[in-house]
Amino acid sequence: MEEFADKLAAQSPAFQRAYLGSLAPSLVKSGNLEKYYKTLTDFDFITAKINHPEFGVQPLIEDYDLIDHRKMSNNSEYNFKKGTSLELIQGALRLSAHILVADKRQLASQLHGRLLNQKMPEEIQALLVQAKQVKTFPWLCPLTPSLTPPGGRLLRTLNGHSDSVNAVAVTPNGQQVISASDDKTLKVWNLATGEEQFTLNGHINSVNAVAVTPNGQQVISASLDSTLKVWNLATGEEQFTLNGHSDSVNAVAVTPNGQQVISASDDKTLKVWNLATGEEQFTLNGHSYSVNAVAVTPNGQQVISASGDSTLKVWNLATGEQLFTLNGHSYSVNAVTVTPNGQQMISASLDNTLRVWNLATGEQLITLNGHSDWVNAVAVTPNGQQVISASRDKTLKVWNLATREEQFTINGHSALVNAVAVTPNGQQVISASLDSTLKVWNLATGEEQFTLPSERYANNGHSYSVNAVAVTPNGQQVISASDDNTLKVWNLVTGEEQFTLPSERYANNGHSNWVNAVAVTPNGQQVISASRDKTLIVWNLATGEEQFTINGHSALVNAVAVTPNGQQVISASLDSTLKVWNLVTGEEQFTLPSERYANNGHSNWVNAVAVTLNGQQVISASYNSTLEVWNLATREVIATFIGDSSICCCAVAPDGMTIVAGDASGRVYFLRLQGMREESGEK
Repeated sequence: MEEFADKLAAQSPAFQRAYLGSLAPSLVKSGNLEKYYKTLTDFDFITAKINHPEFGVQPLIEDYDLIDHRKMSNNSEYNFKKGTSLELIQGALRLSAHILVADKRQLASQLHGRLLNQKMPEEIQALLVQAKQVKTFPWLCPLTPSLTPPGGRLLRTLNGHSDSVNAVAVTPNGQQVISASDDKTLKVWNLATGEEQFTLNGHINSVNAVAVTPNGQQVISASLDSTLKVWNLATGEEQFTLNGHSDSVNAVAVTPNGQQVISASDDKTLKVWNLATGEEQFTLNGHSYSVNAVAVTPNGQQVISASGDSTLKVWNLATGEQLFTLNGHSYSVNAVTVTPNGQQMISASLDNTLRVWNLATGEQLITLNGHSDWVNAVAVTPNGQQVISASRDKTLKVWNLATREEQFTINGHSALVNAVAVTPNGQQVISASLDSTLKVWNLATGEEQFTLPSERYANNGHSYSVNAVAVTPNGQQVISASDDNTLKVWNLVTGEEQFTLPSERYANNGHSNWVNAVAVTPNGQQVISASRDKTLIVWNLATGEEQFTINGHSALVNAVAVTPNGQQVISASLDSTLKVWNLVTGEEQFTLPSERYANNGHSNWVNAVAVTLNGQQVISASYNSTLEVWNLATREVIATFIGDSSICCCAVAPDGMTIVAGDASGRVYFLRLQGMREESGEK
């Protein structure tokens, strides 16, 4: 099928549409399973279907579901090994769907990053060899399996919010997910396809919480704007607003009969509302601090609230009477849930623990320890056997409720996890994070020579966090950059601190905030520092004198690099741009992206920057999980790679074609720039 693309391109648009849409189904219907298998492992077919305007990644994913691969394992023409190959390819496409929808040119990079493994079947290895032949545009080819592989717990990522996702709920039929965000919106997603169905706009501030009625027809949202809103889930229409709280509404729950809504607020109260009329029925007073969470027992008779006053309270929903208070947590209680049998409740706290309580007696039964930071959310599986917790430590943990044992930890988010929900069938977990994404998970499945400062010079050193370090070209000195607003120059042989920038002589100069990055010019005569104060400073390394300050960024500067000829400085900033400066004059030469390529570039913070040894390309790494390769002469983005989470650092190998990058989740990417003209003679 080597000539697949050329042959298809020669056909009419109508033929292309019919052929791509019917090929896989017709092969299955006719029993030609060998050709069906070859088609779905052919890179050209995969590319053609993804790129066709009437299809895309989701219809392609559905082609792999046309037969039950496991049931076909005894078929002489179709064995288990082939089924496994198709499942792995489909899994890789599903994991990459949110990226491919935005940028189809990422296909080859994504397949390599997820499927590059020596243990992969020969057919998949052949697929990757075929993908590597892409020469139509420059692209970054992973040299190691650096992206989340298929077959694990992560099923797909839901990408669409522009700010932190604070809450998530699943409809009773398990078909839709509703998310709530700091971007002031709620989004409704198709859980099977990952498609964003529509957005609910109306709140004028962050949306903190969301709940779905038992009949699946209405959504109730709670916001920092002190209101709750009731939405029609079928149409996306706002039905009415619930006003009454005097501060942010943090949580919301619906009674099992769908007749009442209970809200929890920073105004220290809970309110009970009639869902049919929108009328406030009564207020529950008792907490001495903000109420962070609320849950209703399965029988609809009791309400449990969790508060910043470190307590939980149990209330009689019929009378509004406070039944008892649960004490035990040492800090604010962030979340609470009730087991399906109504006998136990689990609370999550700022004290890094979860606690399990007897709901009848108020007795604390057990404490679940394991998280290294605040526990923000908690959910229980429908069978009541497992607890899932979400934490500020960027992880989720799955616990066995009967044995109190931590079963496993789920890693993948690049920032704190705010919320968690379980599908009604208990097979999937959906998490919501400060990294602006939701993720869907499968529930079942060198020597240290010395430290600076050294023991000999223990009284020296920075007084706060050290953020960056650079070595002079002669290897004799180290320059460090710190949150104490200074840089220090060290003797690399002895470990001795030589002087501080700014020095005492120039104490009135220097940065007014944290120093985030540092670079040394190739001749070793100048140091360039980048700071949270939005500036860069150029220093004379011999005298410690500040030569000049470079202004231009509108937010903190995260990184800095110098071109090999020592004539230009490139800075990376929280303002989502890179700037190129003349090192002799301090003049800004241009900004990346330039006006000509305004649609290119990063859409979020730029965390790191590197320059190739020939000085022709710049590589930048961003919080939006992208790595961009820029042509410094034309100012154009020539290649993009999209990782699994925020990319925080990058470096270029001496060959100028191999790039190494790292993200906040601990993953290291080894990438090779493919499709460049210089590679045309490579085999």
